Amino acid sequence: MIEQPNMSYIHELSGGDKEFEAKLLEVVKRELPEEVEVYRINFKENNFSEAAINVHKIKHKISILGLEKSYEFAEGFETELREGISKGDEEFEKILQQMLLFIDQL
Repeated sequence: MIEQPNMSYIHELSGGDKEFEAKLLEVVKRELPEEVEVYRINFKENNFSEAAINVHKIKHKISILGLEKSYEFAEGFETELREGISKGDEEFEKILQQMLLFIDQL
């Protein structure tokens, strides 16, 4: 089972500052869907070097949403994409779906 996004890291980072948490979540909610869309376009067009750059950007959101194992997976997937290997897309898509669903529910 895939790990679930959560607010643990955000709470830890904020030290209880709700305004900071709200601003950080606002950035994630604004940027993540755009970054995912650009990644999907680049991947679909077999532009793996650009897709790797997209994964690198998305990794930060993966970390912010407390997905430690998914972050590790994304690191490996980013490296594979840079080498022209695309076999991790299905698993990465599952991670993206979980993240998008989570931020939609906030």
